[in-house]
Amino acid sequence: MINGQYTYLRAIEKEDLPQLMAWRNKPELRKYFRETAEINTINQNRWFDIINDKNSIHKMFTIVKKDTDELMGACGLCYIDWINRSADFSIYLGYDNIYIDDKYAIDAAKSMRDYGFDILNLHRLWAEIYSIDEPKKIFFDTLNFKLDGEFRETYWYDKKWHNSLFYSLMSTDENS
Repeated sequence: MINGQYTYLRAIEKEDLPQLMAWRNKPELRKYFRETAEINTINQNRWFDIINDKNSIHKMFTIVKKDTDELMGACGLCYIDWINRSADFSIYLGYDNIYIDDKYAIDAAKSMRDYGFDILNLHRLWAEIYSIDEPKKIFFDTLNFKLDGEFRETYWYDKKWHNSLFYSLMSTDENS
């Protein structure tokens, strides 16, 4: 378990999968995910098996509200590159349709950041988001991630093209 001020992160259990799948399939949240297709139980169970494989390049956790022990969402470090010490930073809150906020998401993200840098000894955390994802733009700015670049017209949503934005945070960055 990884403790924050308002949240704690714990291993994802089989019992968490139905709730995580329900949140992942909500169109108002799914529009922000790179995997935009609705998922079913088979996909969810396959994902669970992949993240729990001893050789997995993914470290995924549930986000739990500390004062009530309620499941709030999921976060993790994906596609870990052990040679170059980098990982894709992933997070969302499905609880109460929050998605991203300045209390629970920031708290969980700081715990995940510290885990990545201090425990896994990673050097770089990165994320790709879509230009429509205003909550995550503010979120990454708050966490001192830097906007590294932009790929034009990578995502078709709501009958128009949107860009991909790439953010990163280094272990050597000030305030990381």
